[in-house]
Amino acid sequence: MNVNRQISALSNAISSNKSKIGFFIGAGCPTSIHIGSNQEQTPLTPNIAGLTESVISTLKEEGIEKITSRIKKTDGTPITIEDILSHIRDLLKVINDSSIDEIDAKLLDTLEKRICSEITKEVSKALPVGQCSYCDFAAWIKARKQAQSLEIFTPNYDLLLEQTLERYTIPYFDGFIGSCQAFFDLHSIENDGFPARWVKLWKLHGSINWWRDENGSGAIYRSGDGGNEGNVKQMIYPSHLKFEQSRRMPFLAMQDRLSNFLSHGQTVLIACGYSFADEHLNGIIADKLSANSNAICFGLLYDNLEKYSKAEELARKLPNLTLLAKDNCVVGTQKHPWEIGDSETEYASNDKSQSGKVICKIGDFDLFAKFLVSQIPVNSPLEEDQAQ
Repeated sequence: MNVNRQISALSNAISSNKSKIGFFIGAGCPTSIHIGSNQEQTPLTPNIAGLTESVISTLKEEGIEKITSRIKKTDGTPITIEDILSHIRDLLKVINDSSIDEIDAKLLDTLEKRICSEITKEVSKALPVGQCSYCDFAAWIKARKQAQSLEIFTPNYDLLLEQTLERYTIPYFDGFIGSCQAFFDLHSIENDGFPARWVKLWKLHGSINWWRDENGSGAIYRSGDGGNEGNVKQMIYPSHLKFEQSRRMPFLAMQDRLSNFLSHGQTVLIACGYSFADEHLNGIIADKLSANSNAICFGLLYDNLEKYSKAEELARKLPNLTLLAKDNCVVGTQKHPWEIGDSETEYASNDKSQSGKVICKIGDFDLFAKFLVSQIPVNSPLEEDQAQ
């Protein structure tokens, strides 16, 4: 399969005036932003593996190993912070005044709050001054000419997308309305009458600035300092629980938006930085792609295809799910190695260490964002980065 031909197909899909366009921004995207000197650059925020390692290391004296020792994964993949938080919340539902394996409700409650606190500390990073992958992404959004609102779905709970959209003065709606303690409003979420220049931002696993009032009202709000007042609970849910809350809860409403986006009409969803490890979100994507033949999804994968077994399993069954990995692609349910193209580009090159084998680099969010910028017509003015 020719890399450049697939990049061209991606370009055509994004530039379509007839299709709804959406992006799925996964946990790998923030790692495309690096800080520090050229010699010791590190990602602005860690990936899931790095975040897990950091939290376990920090809380090892507080009993977190009592939880990790109980988790047995059948697929052989490493335990993640998502698994840990899910297990804690499962136990909190049933443990009441009892205990199990020296674990009681007090320890569980303490660990849940401490984990959320450590997650917040790790991902509460300011967008760097100057150009970066997120800035390029916003520049394309600012310049795009579409008849319908762009929709962004993300399981990430950092605030990088919000910072980027605001830096480029791009209006967006995230399900909350207000200023001091913005309130969650389901009616507005279900309203599709937003101006086309507005972006809809759906945070599928919550956010570090979402809070629930635990004093009886159960009110859900968005606030930068909501955890400093009263009895509140931070709504970070990187867990795959079958939530028992009503349909008015943010998580189910956000997932409904992903389902609705893929269900109707001509639709293009581009996933980048997402490893397809979340079975629940995979289920939504698979069900709706299967039901709507006019919907297509591109999965842009950073590494070799063998690292994404769940993604390949889905793409082998869904002709409208295309995977572009470093060494192979899956197009029309068929796996293909990359062929040598007519010429090298910024997004494809010959790997000299493997006898000139072609590799695809579009799964790197930094390069993908530059690819988006390259799609902007020359006569479209870009909004200057306000921080420069």
